[in-house]
This record gives sequence, structure tokens and C-alpha cells, in this order.
Amino acid sequence: MPTKITVRGVNKVFPGARQPVQALQDAHLDIAANEFVTFVGASGCGKSTLLRMIGGLESPTSGEIVVNGQPIDGPGIDRAMVFQHYSLYPWLSVRENIRFCRQLKAHTRERTDADVEAAAGRADALVKLMGLGHAEKAYPNQLSGGMQQRVAIARALMSRPEILLMDEPFGALDAQTREVMHDLIRYVHRIEGSTIVFVTHDVEEAIYLGQRIVLMAPRPGRIDTIYDVPLPAERHQDMKLAPEFLRLKKEILARIRETSGMKTDLEQLEKLSAQNVINKVPA
Repeated sequence: MPTKITVRGVNKVFPGARQPVQALQDAHLDIAANEFVTFVGASGCGKSTLLRMIGGLESPTSGEIVVNGQPIDGPGIDRAMVFQHYSLYPWLSVRENIRFCRQLKAHTRERTDADVEAAAGRADALVKLMGLGHAEKAYPNQLSGGMQQRVAIARALMSRPEILLMDEPFGALDAQTREVMHDLIRYVHRIEGSTIVFVTHDVEEAIYLGQRIVLMAPRPGRIDTIYDVPLPAERHQDMKLAPEFLRLKKEILARIRETSGMKTDLEQLEKLSAQNVINKVPA
């Protein structure tokens, strides 16, 4: 597969009250076309910052990010983002929310009637793809969280983006709905053929969805380890109980604890607990 996204020596420094904060340090990464890559790591490791830079919402302090051989200089129609908060327009129906960006463009001079008809057909296809046919006339306040996120994903896909960037999109959903959304987004990936970059705190989610996992470490944020996921392209929920799945999950969790200092903190707690037990033993 050809390379779709190239991250080369990227650094991001934010101004701070006392001193600058290095959010990302010397990041290097290649992502292939049609690849599904997931990012995990402790809070403050730069996952969302890197995602926003790929989306053109933030600029690197140094280094460069290239898409299809061209340096990113801002947002583009080749990239779409889905966030944890759905940000739907409450006065628009499901179908109208999905078509909203296309409706704006329909009023520009360069849009033809054929373009508008194609957009309507695209919206119909996405409504069906997301299983929203029974709710296409409903409004956001009439939908569950999972259904609202389906609308947000469909809206992001409306322009046929080559790259879909997802920042903890299922973080606010209950466990059962998350599983449904996992299978849905994998189905979307297969049907649409987009390159997907997916940020999550959930290691199990990262393994189940991704072809590769990029583990990031904090202080400063950096890419620490990249794992290949040893699962077939066709996946089902029972795979989460497979030995290779559990082994990788254990390895990644251990590495997150090590890189974040959490392991040291846990060891200190264990020592304190043991000491307390000793102190309470009667003489």
C-alpha cells in the first residue's frame, strides 16, 4: 500500500504560564492508504495533539506532516474529523445533519444540479450504511448517544474523505453500544476504503479496531512503541478472548504503566499497604 500520511520530526510546543509545554517531541510515523491505525497512551502523551495536526487544526512547531506527498497547511476536504461530542445541529433532522455541509456548497455558483442530486444520493447511501433509515426524520434530542454518533460519522463521510480522524468517538457510550459501534466502524472502513486514525484510552478498543497500534508516552509526548495487531481482517467480538489478543493487551497495558510512571506509583502503594499491615499486627 502507498503511504498516505507521513509524520517527520514533528514537535509541538504550547506556551505555558511559567514555561513552554512540550506536547509532542520528534514524532516520526508513516501510515499507509486504507490502513486503520489506533493511538493509545496515558493522558498528556500528545495523541489528540498529533491527530489535530494531521487534521490541520494545529500546526507543528517544527517538522512536517505530509498527506499524499503534500505538506498540510490547514484543514482540507481530503480529511474529516469525528469527536467524542457529536456537535449535531438540534434544529436539523438526521438526514439534514448529514447533508448540511453539502447544502452549504449547493448555494455556491460552481455547484450544478447534478452535483446536488449526487449529494442527495450520497446522503441516502450513508443513512442506510449507518442503519438510520428508520430515524432519518428524527431530531438529535430523539436519538440515543450511539445513534447520534452514527449521524456524526455519516456527516464526516459525506464528502468522501480519504482520511477519517477520530478522537475518542465512543468514549461517552455504554459498553454494549461501544461494541456495536466497533463493528460498524470496521464495516465502514471496509466499504468506504478510508484511511482511519483513531485515538482512544481503551486498549481493548485499540486492538480490536486497529491494524497497528501506536503507543504514545507522556512528559514530553512522544511515540514510544508501534505494535502490529495479530488478528485477521474479519473480526468478531469473541476474538477479545483469544490468547493472542489478551497477550497483546497485557503487554500494552504494562508499557503504558511503565512510560507514564503509573507502575512506580502502584509499587509505592503496594509497599505502603504492606507497611500498614505490618504496623497493625498486634505485638
